[in-house]
Amino acid sequence: MTSSTINRAAIATPALILNLAQFEANLDRMAAHCAQHNLVLRPHAKTHKCSTIVKAQLARGAQGICTAKLGEAEAMAAAGINDILVTSPQVTDQSFSRAITLGQQMDHLCLVVDHPDCVARLNRACAAADYTLSVMVDLNVGTGRTGADVGKPSTELAMMVESASNLSLRGFQAYAGHVMHIESFEERRAAAAASAKMIKTALDSAAAAGLNITIISGGGTGTYDIEPALGVITELQAGSYCVMDREYLDLYGPEGSSPDFDPALFVDVTVISANQQGYVTTDGGFKSFATDGPRPVVHNGAPDGSKYFFMGDEHGGIKLPDGANGLPLASRAAITVPHCDPTVNLYDQIHVVQDDRLIDIWPVEARGKSQ
Repeated sequence: MTSSTINRAAIATPALILNLAQFEANLDRMAAHCAQHNLVLRPHAKTHKCSTIVKAQLARGAQGICTAKLGEAEAMAAAGINDILVTSPQVTDQSFSRAITLGQQMDHLCLVVDHPDCVARLNRACAAADYTLSVMVDLNVGTGRTGADVGKPSTELAMMVESASNLSLRGFQAYAGHVMHIESFEERRAAAAASAKMIKTALDSAAAAGLNITIISGGGTGTYDIEPALGVITELQAGSYCVMDREYLDLYGPEGSSPDFDPALFVDVTVISANQQGYVTTDGGFKSFATDGPRPVVHNGAPDGSKYFFMGDEHGGIKLPDGANGLPLASRAAITVPHCDPTVNLYDQIHVVQDDRLIDIWPVEARGKSQ
């Protein structure tokens, strides 16, 4: 029996499901947006950790990808992806050695730095290997997680990279993670503008020192439609747009409009107990969903107004609205994931469906690559 003859209802649950039509529509919309606004698209693969998705993004014009961890980059490179920016600073001698080995095997690898000590040691490691590595200076534009402060610190760091014998200054990374999930569009736009002002401070300071920074990588799904008017980001790092999750679907656009991207990623669950009034028990608990954000949302398979809740590691529940008939035993529901990145990281594979038929299974090669 081939995958094309398997009905979605025959896939064992809990299962990570990708709706191909919605997924491809999301890719096409972002590709068109970036082309219209002359933005380079470098999607973040930490969202899905899947090389098949990366290749679909590259086929629609993405220049390369981002990964959060070096292990993710190694997994993607092993699948043939040859242009990768690792967005988290690497600081140990072991990670330097791994990065050099990886960079020597692919077309373009870029790391970020945010501290002089890291620049000096990374350069020595590259010199010892007779290898020149691309580097971006990571800016703190308000998140405070990583990044050099803008102005004199960022300029001095960029000049240090520029003068290093075996490092090549590629530009600035300026990801405003604290902005992405601000629910009010106007508040989100104001916060993004404040971060853009900080980037301009870094650029002006660098220019005064004789540095010509032309690549500024940042932005995300939460600000993709704000960045063009701000006119600072040249390379968009959006990741979640391709599959979406509740966190991003809860955002509002201008005048309360909905996001331009549709949910394409779900966890299918099965009703395993229906003995109680007002709710049923499913096989999808804490081990099936990320739990760092809002609750999962019932997409279909239950009456409107039904709410998903957790009942333990292995079990979830669907609370039915007043007056609704109970769900039968063994019935299924599709649940929109609350936070896509850590939810995907719970699964080895993605079941790809079209018209409720299983058409492919994509491996999540970078699952668990946390180093």
